[in-house]
Amino acid sequence: MLMRQLFDPESSTYTYLLADEDTREAVIIDPVLEQVERDLQVLRELDLTLAWALDTHVHADHVTALGTLRAKTGCKTALSEAAGTGCADRMVQHGDRVVFGAHALEVRQTPGHTSGCVTYVTDDHAMAFTGDALLIRGCGRTDFQQGSARTLYHSVHEQLFSLPDATRVYPGHDYKGRMVSTVGEEKRWNPRLATTRTEDEFVETMSKLQLAYPKKIDVALPANLHCGVPQGLLVSAEAPPAATWALVELSPAGVPEVTCEWLAANPRVGRLVDVREVGEFNNELGHVPGSGLTPLATVEAAAGAWDRSAPLVLICRSGGRSAKAALALMALGFTQVASLRGGMLGWNAMRLPVERDAAVAQALS
Repeated sequence: MLMRQLFDPESSTYTYLLADEDTREAVIIDPVLEQVERDLQVLRELDLTLAWALDTHVHADHVTALGTLRAKTGCKTALSEAAGTGCADRMVQHGDRVVFGAHALEVRQTPGHTSGCVTYVTDDHAMAFTGDALLIRGCGRTDFQQGSARTLYHSVHEQLFSLPDATRVYPGHDYKGRMVSTVGEEKRWNPRLATTRTEDEFVETMSKLQLAYPKKIDVALPANLHCGVPQGLLVSAEAPPAATWALVELSPAGVPEVTCEWLAANPRVGRLVDVREVGEFNNELGHVPGSGLTPLATVEAAAGAWDRSAPLVLICRSGGRSAKAALALMALGFTQVASLRGGMLGWNAMRLPVERDAAVAQALS
């Protein structure tokens, strides 16, 4: 079996590509919207046909690419039946098998991080793709999305630690550069879930984490309940219908965009919203003249006072955060939305005019 482990640095998410080397049928696990073109290129280069796009759960830290990959490749999508959404082609249950070529992935329900978490285990039990249920020397948080520390403890000990010690553990994330572990290692060395730790000790540990509210949850969850593609978003490979308000193009991930050149020539097109953080608005990149600051985490709340039919261009450092904001606003019913392709990095590369507060401009001069 062919396997590739891919990484998204912004969300520290691992995406896994598995394929039958004879039939060239492939599955992808936990794909990230911003990495669609990378993943499609890997499929092309390895001469693979994507049969399935799978998520281990409804993510809160990034927007999934399930719906976009389905539109661009014709693959089927799958999520847990307990995920709380019907957007996927197949809502899998415990014991189901996802077949590709001569291989299959066994579905094991492993709730606790969220109520809809599953782990995908290869049919030879050589590999387990655990999402956030079991990380390398850790686990996912249990304080939102119907999470439960007691449920997670039982999921890991009964469904994952029952696998052979040699089973390789491939997690949904890692923040320290680690790529793979084994069931045996985690049973011995996981500081939260090792077999020497009791259920009550684990519950107490998780209750004391006091973790910050996930930065991307307000954008990711609404989109991921539609498999990463808000209702009404055009995601086909065909050209979008002619737009009357702007020269809108679709990115490889299906996000509507305008170029820096176009915005510079049409500076009064409508509302210009910079979704970076406060400290970035007047940094060395500056901001587009006439734009206003609304950090990404606050966009949906602020949008309640905006005209949903009026043109709106979203701006960030490189285009990633503005793309997520565009998807979120389209899900809320905004009809004339675009992300600025390349963001402020692209704007500055073209030496287009920027604004900064006087004090910041003086300090940078």
